[in-house]
Amino acid sequence: MSLPSAIRIENLVKRYAPPRGGGEGKLALKGVSFDVPQGGIFGLLGPNGAGKSTLINILAGLVTKTSGSAEIWGFDLDRQPRNAKRAIGIVPQEIVFDPFFTPFEVLENQAGFYGVAKVLRRSAELLEAVHLADKHDAYSRTLSGGMKRRLLIAKAMVHSPPILVLDEPTAGVDVELRRQLWELVTRLNDEGVTVVLTTHYLEEAEQLCDRIAIINHGELIADKPTRELVEMAREKIVRVSLDKDLAGPIMEAGFVKAEVVESRVLEITYDRDKASAGQVLALVQSHGYTIEDVTTREPDLEDVFVRLTSAE
Repeated sequence: MSLPSAIRIENLVKRYAPPRGGGEGKLALKGVSFDVPQGGIFGLLGPNGAGKSTLINILAGLVTKTSGSAEIWGFDLDRQPRNAKRAIGIVPQEIVFDPFFTPFEVLENQAGFYGVAKVLRRSAELLEAVHLADKHDAYSRTLSGGMKRRLLIAKAMVHSPPILVLDEPTAGVDVELRRQLWELVTRLNDEGVTVVLTTHYLEEAEQLCDRIAIINHGELIADKPTRELVEMAREKIVRVSLDKDLAGPIMEAGFVKAEVVESRVLEITYDRDKASAGQVLALVQSHGYTIEDVTTREPDLEDVFVRLTSAE
């Protein structure tokens, strides 16, 4: 028996108010529908301006939807807004907290906003979980960027929500910090928290997410398990090193693209439904070249993302 959805969105529409000069307001979401399964890490991807942040802000209660419905942990956003909001923690893109409070005070104040009784608050435990226990009494303004990011995650978890939404959490951070953040998020997920992630780092989504939805121009254009999405990429790349300089790119009917990347190195993109790697190599050899080395690259999520969003 399958679990109920952590988040259920049906025919969600958002049209912003028209500009003062007249005309129609921007239609940011055009009847979007999808479910976020419980217990996994769900990726919400799309180009800038696709509607991701609008959707998240609707779930957070910061933006009022025009029509449609949204349920969070079984609670309708319109009929049971208090319960719906208690079931979700939002980690925004922007770093938002009072710089003159200590990390402990930031968490205590946030817990108070949610009505968490003092005896039930987990502020010290959360600081330990995000590796900020030693900053218990420091001013928040003195924290590094990475520490502030981790504090935002702790802040979103003060009321122990079963769902955590992270909006571009690793934007602009270095590789080491990104690794630390994902170790933290993966640990929370292992403890049973359902995670919804928006990111521009597609390799990150491919590595972490069980399922991915892609939004473009306010419309849902894909919603599949990550492996199924990656398998949609039909193009493959083979790079061949040859025994002599190339006179120019070699193009054959089965090739999508051929490019001379070095004097003796040819990179060929081909449709794996129309040709095999062996056939590609044979075609190169038929032009009088001897192949000295071959490397291939399997399709990845970036290939699918580019194909789907550029087709819109």
